[in-house]
Amino acid sequence: MQAEKINETNKVKNRRINYVLIDHENVQPTDLKLLDREDVRLWVFVGAAQTKLSSDLAIQMQAMRERADYVRISGNGSNALDFHIAFYIGQLAGVDPRGFFHIISKDTGFDPLLQHLKAKTILVCRSAAVGDMPLFKPVPANTPVVSAQKVAV
Repeated sequence: MQAEKINETNKVKNRRINYVLIDHENVQPTDLKLLDREDVRLWVFVGAAQTKLSSDLAIQMQAMRERADYVRISGNGSNALDFHIAFYIGQLAGVDPRGFFHIISKDTGFDPLLQHLKAKTILVCRSAAVGDMPLFKPVPANTPVVSAQKVAV
């Protein structure tokens, strides 16, 4: 899945896209069916030493067709996979600044990056599991609705 195609898709649908980047070295999700939605794009990052994936993961990824892809890390090294995820977020945020970026990992080492991205007004979060993503949390009834349009002062 290439960034240029992502941008074309967003222009056509004019919806916020949720980009989900899974650290498969750290989390092996079993609930990808939750992500089989038109507003989700998924990347599963697989470490160089990971030689097997579950058939359930492969079947669920295949069901998402062009909205899901694998990224195999070619080298070993401390945080090699994490740097790949950071690169993809940067690349995608450049193409789709309205996107919401979800890292699925228990690795708290991502948190300083997330704080920096939030300071740059990039919507991003880290969740330990797919089901824990804010996308699947109910919005409290008393939460005010905020328009995406800027208000002139």
